Amino acid sequence: MDEEFVREVFASLGAITIRRMFGGQGIYASGRIVALVIRGDLYLKSDEEAAPLYEAAGSRAWTYTRPGRAPVTMPYYRCPEDGFDDPDAMAGWAAVADGAARRSEAAKAGLQKRRRRPKAALPDT
Repeated sequence: MDEEFVREVFASLGAITIRRMFGGQGIYASGRIVALVIRGDLYLKSDEEAAPLYEAAGSRAWTYTRPGRAPVTMPYYRCPEDGFDDPDAMAGWAAVADGAARRSEAAKAGLQKRRRRPKAALPDT
């Protein structure tokens, strides 16, 4: 997928960064990964809140299989077709992906805070 096209698609999120990953590209907005380009397909970040929206639009989750193992479903859905035809629709889908990325970041930050809490001192006996 052409880098200029990717930048246009995510223009509604402001400045983005594109990095190579998974044999494709990772699309980042404000340091958060919001999408992947894998084998020419655009996949948007998802979570429990975003997945039903993507599914209602007829999208499918990114799944890959390694030899001898069960398929792995990743938290990314193929960009709905209307996103490629309508800039306003794409801005909406980009916002859904960004929301999922923000929630994921917040959940990770909360988990890290809980891990860093000092253990309570035991009372002297």
